[in-house]
Amino acid sequence: MAGIERIRSVASRVKREAERGNEVLVVVSAMAGETDRLVQLCKEASALADPKEYDVVVASGEQVTSGLLAMTLQNMGVKARSFMGWQLVRASGVHGNARVEKVEGALLDEALRDGTVAVIPGFQGVSEDGRVATLGRGGSDTSAVAIAAGIKADRCDIYTDVDGVYTTDPRIVPRARKLTKITFEEMLELAGVGAKVLNVRSVGLAMRESLPLRVLTAFDDLPGTEIVPELGEDDMERNAIAGIAADRNEGRITLTGIADRPGMVAAVMQPLADAGLSVDMIVHAATEGQKASDLTFTVPRASLAQAAAVLEAKKGEIHFDDIHTDDSVAKVSIVGVGIRSNPELAAKMFATLAERGINLLAVSASEIKVSVLVKEDEMELAVRVLHSAFGLDAARELSGGEAA
Repeated sequence: MAGIERIRSVASRVKREAERGNEVLVVVSAMAGETDRLVQLCKEASALADPKEYDVVVASGEQVTSGLLAMTLQNMGVKARSFMGWQLVRASGVHGNARVEKVEGALLDEALRDGTVAVIPGFQGVSEDGRVATLGRGGSDTSAVAIAAGIKADRCDIYTDVDGVYTTDPRIVPRARKLTKITFEEMLELAGVGAKVLNVRSVGLAMRESLPLRVLTAFDDLPGTEIVPELGEDDMERNAIAGIAADRNEGRITLTGIADRPGMVAAVMQPLADAGLSVDMIVHAATEGQKASDLTFTVPRASLAQAAAVLEAKKGEIHFDDIHTDDSVAKVSIVGVGIRSNPELAAKMFATLAERGINLLAVSASEIKVSVLVKEDEMELAVRVLHSAFGLDAARELSGGEAA
């Protein structure tokens, strides 16, 4: 939604869907750069802005877009009206990062029965005390999924600036392939470890509600990627690894000389939790017979200084020797349902990185994901060699159209 011309393009797509006989709801984001502009205005007004007033300001970008799109649709002969997020979405939790609790669908049901296209600003709802509450970055995706699930929609299409989900970032690997289908589990893991296509909260909500998703480009009529509960028989020959994700948003903290006794990891993590700081990869290096151990973990890079300060303030209670921080690390992950049944995939990942001399600073794993922490300047090399090692590169086009 970069401007009026883009809004007209969106309106044309919406009109085509309505003319096919579909009942259409549209959840919109703010115009490109508008949210950043509003955030900056809040900072200029007050370095420590009231979160409730902050939400009033930053929520306005989506409201402007919804009204403009409704006007444009009406000008095209489409019956349309805009709603406000606070009319429909009940939210709870912290202002600026609220959670969707409930969608009030009566107004939408009435509009749809009347043949009206409903245009809804994403990113916002109303808090328990009747104030506008925003859902955090990527909140428009979350709004769209929540509203679609709340009214029992047949599917939810997410239009973005890419034409689907790729096996990795095409800017790092030009031969990355677009996936026709991916499971909710895989998409959730990819979103959680750095893939920017979809907000992780929106994927989790769609998975919980069994709501089919499609990722499509807003710029062309191209097939996108379907996100489905599980792959069908026709998809079973797909690579065991769905994709490779990378994330530079990592900071590493190491505490040395921690007493090696029960409860010490909890003593470190609790102050961070109390400060609202999330922790990702954790490595506890203890040696039998030794009285002290080291603990390494990662936090979002933007939170690195705050996390270190919180722990320094608790040093007398936690009892550690030194704290070391590193903001030059990155996380690289392989994701795929095949990991669940094939332990050799993790071994292949480690061997592939070792062959290129890439040292592993930390490792974590789930049923369908293996993540490693590496030096930031080795991240792109790690992604490229893993992408090739797991057979994810697209076939190279030869002269005459013959594929390699």
